[in-house]
Amino acid sequence: MNPAARKIQRIYLTLTLGNTLAASFIWGINTLFLLDAGLSNLEAFAANAFFTAGMVLFEVPTGVVADGWGRRVSFLLGTVTLSVSTYLYYLLWQFSAPFWGWAVVSVLLGLGFTFFSGAVEAWLVDALQFSGYEGGMEKVFGRGQMVWGFGVLAGSLAGGVIAQATNLGVPFLLRAGVLLVMFLVAWWLMHDVGFTPERSTHPLRATRAVLSASIENGLKNPPVRYVMLAAPFSASVELYVFYALQPYLLELFGDPRAFSIAGLAAAIVAGAHLVGGWLAPQVRGLVRKRTTVLILSRIVSALILVVIGFTHVFWVALVLLALWALVSSAHLPVRQAYLNDMIESKQRATVLSFDSLMGSSGGVVVQPLLGRSADVYGYPASLAISGVIDLIAVPFLLASRRQRHPADQANASPSTTSAETPLP
Repeated sequence: MNPAARKIQRIYLTLTLGNTLAASFIWGINTLFLLDAGLSNLEAFAANAFFTAGMVLFEVPTGVVADGWGRRVSFLLGTVTLSVSTYLYYLLWQFSAPFWGWAVVSVLLGLGFTFFSGAVEAWLVDALQFSGYEGGMEKVFGRGQMVWGFGVLAGSLAGGVIAQATNLGVPFLLRAGVLLVMFLVAWWLMHDVGFTPERSTHPLRATRAVLSASIENGLKNPPVRYVMLAAPFSASVELYVFYALQPYLLELFGDPRAFSIAGLAAAIVAGAHLVGGWLAPQVRGLVRKRTTVLILSRIVSALILVVIGFTHVFWVALVLLALWALVSSAHLPVRQAYLNDMIESKQRATVLSFDSLMGSSGGVVVQPLLGRSADVYGYPASLAISGVIDLIAVPFLLASRRQRHPADQANASPSTTSAETPLP
C-alpha cells in the first residue's frame, strides 16, 4: 500500500473508531433503557422499527447530499443530527414521555445514521482508487470492521459499567458529547478525494434522479438486486437479536439491574467483530467465490439462533452469542467488497445507501413482530423464530451467485482458482 493510500486508510479507521465508540455507549443498554422508560417489548422494538423506518425514509434524500454535496458534508451532518436526537432520547426518558414521542425521535435517529450509510464507504473506495491502491478491498474493510469491533467493545463495556454506577441516561449524554467531538475531527481530516460532487439547485429533481439511479444500478442489476433482496431478512434479524439478547441474558443471569452484563454481551459481539474482521480475508482465501461465504454464514448463524432459543444456561448462551456474532461478522467485509466491485464510482454512495435502505425496510416489519413474539412466547421462542427468518435470505444469495458476475471471484487466492482443489 502506497503512502497516499495508507493515509486514506488511517483517516477512515480514525473516523470509524470515533463514531463507533460514540454510538456504542448505548448499544449494550438501549433495550433496558426503553423498558426502564415504561415501554413494553412490543413498544420498545416498535421504537426500533421507527428508527429503521427513518432510515428507509431518508436513505435516498441523504444519498443526494452525499453524491450532490459531498461525502464529507454528509458525515458532518450525520454527527450533528445524531448528537441532537440522542439528547432528545435522554429527555424522553427523563420525563417518561408517551410512545409517540419515542416514535418521532427514533425517526430522527434513523435520519442521523443515513447520513453515514454509504457515504463513508463510498468516500473510502473512491479515495483509495484515486491514490492508486490496487489491493483487495476485503483487507481494508476487514481492518475497518476490526476497528469497529474495538470501538463497540470499549464503548459498550463503558456504557454498561457507567449505567450501573450512575443511571441508564448518562451513556446517552456521553454519546451526544463524543459525536460533537467527531464533528471537529471530521472537519479537520476528511476531504473528498477522487470524487467531484454534482450539485443541483432542484433537490426534489435530484432525489428522483438518485432513486432512479438506485433502481437502475441496483435493483435492475441482477447480481446486486439479489444481494439487496436478502438484506431485509438478515439485517433485521441481526438488529433484533443484538437488542433482544440484552434483557434475555439478564433474565438468565437472574439480576435485572446488572447492566454491566448487558454491556458485556455487546462487548462479546464487538470482540467477535474484531476477530471476524481479521478472519474475513483468510476465509475469502479458502473459497473460490464470495457468495460461498455469504451463503454459509447465513445458514450457520440461523442454526445458532435456533439453538440459543433452546438454552437456559447463562454461560452457554454467552458462548453461543459469541459464535453467532463471529459467523455474522466474518461475512460483512466480503459482502462489502462484493457489492462495491459491482457498482460504478459515480453511483456508489447512492446504491450503497439504497442497499442500506433495503436492509432497514425489513426491520420496520420484523422487529415489532419479533418483539410481540417475545411478549407472548418469551425471548427464547423469538430468537428461534429469528433464525428461521434469517434463512429466507439464502435463496436470494443463491440467485446472485447464479449470475456469475466477475466480482464473485475477484481478488481470490490463486490456490482457490486452480483446477486442483477449488471449493464451491
